[in-house]
Amino acid sequence: MLPKFASLPVVQMFVATVKLMPTLLTSRESATTASVVLPKNIMSSGRWTKDQLKLAFHLYCQLQFGKLHSRNPEIIQLAELIGRTPSAVAMKLVNFASLDPAITSTGRKGLDGASNLDREIWANFHANWEGLALECAQLREQLSPTPALDREKEAKADDFQIPDDFTGETRRVFTEQRIKQNFFRRAVLASYRGRCCMSGLSEPRLLIASHIVPWSKDKANRLNPSNGLCLSAIHDRAFDKGLITLSDDWKIVLSEELRKRDEPFIQSVLKPLEGRAIEIPERFVPDVAFLQRHRAEIFLDNRSVK
Repeated sequence: MLPKFASLPVVQMFVATVKLMPTLLTSRESATTASVVLPKNIMSSGRWTKDQLKLAFHLYCQLQFGKLHSRNPEIIQLAELIGRTPSAVAMKLVNFASLDPAITSTGRKGLDGASNLDREIWANFHANWEGLALECAQLREQLSPTPALDREKEAKADDFQIPDDFTGETRRVFTEQRIKQNFFRRAVLASYRGRCCMSGLSEPRLLIASHIVPWSKDKANRLNPSNGLCLSAIHDRAFDKGLITLSDDWKIVLSEELRKRDEPFIQSVLKPLEGRAIEIPERFVPDVAFLQRHRAEIFLDNRSVK
């Protein structure tokens, strides 16, 4: 049987439907609004809010400098999430580039006009990479129309998968670890244009975002991209085990143990690296203080002296 207003004129039918909507939506509203509380004013169309800027800088860190344009699908997606135009988001990312010494020191420059709030967000991230990476992931979670479980399956944290049978607190910890590692990997690989800084290898399945100071030894800089190098799996292993290191001017130093080996692979692949400068990243140049710690704490030649 048709509803009793089915034969009414279109306008009257619309009015009748609107009157019925509060009743129809009551149970549905309670199910959705309780679980998603959007940050206040994040969808405003006026001045940029702090939450919008956090999400913009979060994305800036993960994109190559040459991809900061309004046609980039990730920029378009963020624009839709925060209620901005792709052009506005792209312009904001280039504003951030004007604050980046790694960009400006090479003669490139972003758009002038970075605000005091832009500078505050920049400083906040550099002071707390881990906390803000998690906060931005939560903001995107609240704004995204894609269910969390679907995004989890789509995540490309190659080296860190969450076991299906983990629940509760353990699953939360694993999820946060994945978020952190995925951010660090994307930021480091984007900075190095997706190439190993020692060999030039560009196959992403063979690339690793390698920590200069190990993850376990410096919690504050676990996600700091300046504590990262983009290396192939073999170069990452050699660096992690102290067989190679870097000088303060980013030149490769081989350990005495490696120099004494006469195996064909070492002779042809690793020994030619001695004294060669790595490819300097577009952003987040390796911090000299981290390199000094690697030489002092990880590099085999120095550890053997102690």
